[in-house]
Amino acid sequence: MNDNKAEAPVDSKGTLLLVEDDENLGFVVQDALKRKGYTVHLFRDGKECLQHFNHNTYDLCLLDVMLPHKDGLSLAEDIRLTDARVPIIFLTAKSQTEDRIAGFKAGGDDYITKPFSHEELILRIEAILRRTQGKGSEDRNREVFTLGEYTFDERNKLLKHPAEERRLTKKEAAVLRLLCMHMDQVLPRELVLNMVWGDDSYFLGRSLDVFISRLRKYLHHDERVRIVNVHGVGFKLQVE
Repeated sequence: MNDNKAEAPVDSKGTLLLVEDDENLGFVVQDALKRKGYTVHLFRDGKECLQHFNHNTYDLCLLDVMLPHKDGLSLAEDIRLTDARVPIIFLTAKSQTEDRIAGFKAGGDDYITKPFSHEELILRIEAILRRTQGKGSEDRNREVFTLGEYTFDERNKLLKHPAEERRLTKKEAAVLRLLCMHMDQVLPRELVLNMVWGDDSYFLGRSLDVFISRLRKYLHHDERVRIVNVHGVGFKLQVE
């Protein structure tokens, strides 16, 4: 990870997520995009990138297909589960038709084969951002959620009820935010683990169960608010 800051400068043309495991290519592409006025967060690991994606808002993602720990196609699928609209461009050495089809099926908006010119990449980014910038960002930028009688202020990590106000830990707030963003939808365990902890190992899975139990206790004042286990898949937040 290099030179990644949570907030973009005021005069930035947009914040881009770049995931490229080739160190030299990653730096070169990052530098070219910065020179054009973009803020670029560079990662070389799919799992590490996913964790940071959960805590930042990006205007566009540039994903290498061949990545350590989590390949670009799987990474795109996970990103799509939590953000259906952020544009995704794949950067890859694979040029076969079936590879392109796999990229689009995974949620990609464009597919650029290596080697590519920086000018072409920038033009494609600009074309996509002209169509998409400012659309669909409201959900990912939400900071306050209403859950029955509860109000969850994610920014300040406060869960408020007329009978009680509780300050959550950073991870408790991150898990609850994901559940809120996927209200009435099944949220896969692996996605929560990768986005909050950066790993989906068995032992961290047990930790997630503890966090879910805590959140259930915190929400006990309103019986209509439920976090339901979906066996073998994940969790669903419901307000009846």
